[in-house]
Amino acid sequence: MDARPANPNGAVLIVEDEPFTRIMASDVISSAGFAVLEAGNAVEALSILEAQADVRVVFTDVDMPGPLDGLELAGRIGQLWPSIGIVISSGHFFHLARVPAKYGFLPKPYSGPELLRQIREAAGTSVTTDPQIALCNVA
Repeated sequence: MDARPANPNGAVLIVEDEPFTRIMASDVISSAGFAVLEAGNAVEALSILEAQADVRVVFTDVDMPGPLDGLELAGRIGQLWPSIGIVISSGHFFHLARVPAKYGFLPKPYSGPELLRQIREAAGTSVTTDPQIALCNVA
């Protein structure tokens, strides 16, 4: 679990159990001016959300260890913090059928620009592309 200071753009909470994927996503999102918080599972994510008032978007993987998967986490966030945008990611496309239409879905592997487009859309901010981010692909 990693908590960082508040950012005027708000924070994005990345919930991903694969450290490399979490770090790559964190680098892409932080380079766009968002503060980034990280959790390795849904239980850690809920603890962070209870402590952090500035989270604007949660970006979560579906398949994670623990009692809740990313879709169940999204459902709880939607009930407890309905103003938080949610983007769900998975390497298994069949999960798309379980994702509510109000949430974004990003299939793995994804590119840096596509990740940022979805995060910005969920946060309600403008969409721009940084040329350096275009080179990054996240598995």
